[in-house]
Amino acid sequence: MSVGIVLVSHSAKLAEGLAELAAQMAPDVTIVPAGGLSDGSIGTVYDDVVAATQRADRGDGVVLLYDLGSAQMTAELAVESLADPSAAIVADGPLVEGAIAAAVAAQAGGDRKAVAEAAAAAGMPEDLEPAEPAADGAELELELRNEVGLHARPAGLLVRSLSAFDADVTVRLGDQEADAHSVLGLMSLGARQGDRIRVRASGPQASAALDKVKELVDGNFGE
Repeated sequence: MSVGIVLVSHSAKLAEGLAELAAQMAPDVTIVPAGGLSDGSIGTVYDDVVAATQRADRGDGVVLLYDLGSAQMTAELAVESLADPSAAIVADGPLVEGAIAAAVAAQAGGDRKAVAEAAAAAGMPEDLEPAEPAADGAELELELRNEVGLHARPAGLLVRSLSAFDADVTVRLGDQEADAHSVLGLMSLGARQGDRIRVRASGPQASAALDKVKELVDGNFGE
């Protein structure tokens, strides 16, 4: 089981499309869209959000994200109406970036608090630091041959895979470096097909983590 996610939006199309995108990076997470009015117009429906929250809960609770102010109110009212309001959290983060970050955190086994924090952190700017010479740890250089490079799905797959290792891993492209445990950080590098990235790891399982990265890159991230 994993924490479920509900996407509360004024637009049904936005909520459904975002749920589809997030599911690409978190195939084992229940992501339920709750957007629009029954006639297809813009708005949110309290009963729909309650029902979506109940469907999303597979036993580990739910994190709800929202787009605009009134959607936040609807989400909060829905949580308050649950038999156990503590089973759900309304996360204060951007809907699109937050949904992606939350989905990856849930896929990696994070609890409600961790998933909500991942969504909130997605609203903070990613600082891409200039790369420094390799310090203690192992490092390798790899060429991205998959069609989309380190974009949404490959980045999510990389983050999920590395969550199993006790290692700090970074990815460099040119003079910029990102934390390999951050989907948004990896995507911000803009690494494309044909780019060569340098991956550095340190910690007890650094070697195994690098082996996993190489396996994913060599396998074109399953594309």
